[in-house]
Amino acid sequence: MGTASYQERRGELETYFDRTAVEAWSKLTSDAPVSGVRATVRAGRDRMRATLLSWLPADLAGRRLLDAGCGTGALSVEAARRGADVVAIDLSPTLVGLAAERLPKDLGAGSIDFRVGDMLDPDLGRFDHVVAMDSLIHYEAADIIRVLAGIAPRTSSSILFTFAPRTPLLTLMHLIGRLFPRGDRAPAIVPVTAAELARLVAAEPVLAGWRPGRLQRVTSGFYISEAMELVRS
Repeated sequence: MGTASYQERRGELETYFDRTAVEAWSKLTSDAPVSGVRATVRAGRDRMRATLLSWLPADLAGRRLLDAGCGTGALSVEAARRGADVVAIDLSPTLVGLAAERLPKDLGAGSIDFRVGDMLDPDLGRFDHVVAMDSLIHYEAADIIRVLAGIAPRTSSSILFTFAPRTPLLTLMHLIGRLFPRGDRAPAIVPVTAAELARLVAAEPVLAGWRPGRLQRVTSGFYISEAMELVRS
């Protein structure tokens, strides 16, 4: 995929998570004490991760899984402990380095191959399952569909991803964020609706063999995210 909007946002995210926010992100994804607001975000992320993992088979032995936007690797570890061979990729070398440092010694029968780069890289190969937790929430709906279309031909069973639902709070936050000078902004979260995504999935020829499955929204303080499952039809 080579759209200008995707590439531009990809560059913003790489800069933000690898430089600007790495210390805060490292603390948020650890057991270190955090403020009340960040504690709700941590709890929300934990619930969302548990939701996505519950949509995967309990036994992942012999299956290949892509953790697209792996961050510090918590989901990758749990999938590997179920037996999956995980390719965990992120744009941020610093976050991938943290994930490798935190890797438990015992993953059971599974494995994790950490990579720095783009989740759409065809050289990553084929997968049984793809999980993209909170890595697509910064993209417009059309770009989310392009990402899914880039991944789907190399995926055999399911694609699980999250998006920012179009709630009054997230819409307001998105509008307020646009008032700040570009250099002072974190990458914007772009609210979309499940209905819009389902419509675009149905209209995308590359996704003709796929259909939306389960939906689950997680709200915890300032953390609001919605999970969607795509499965082979």
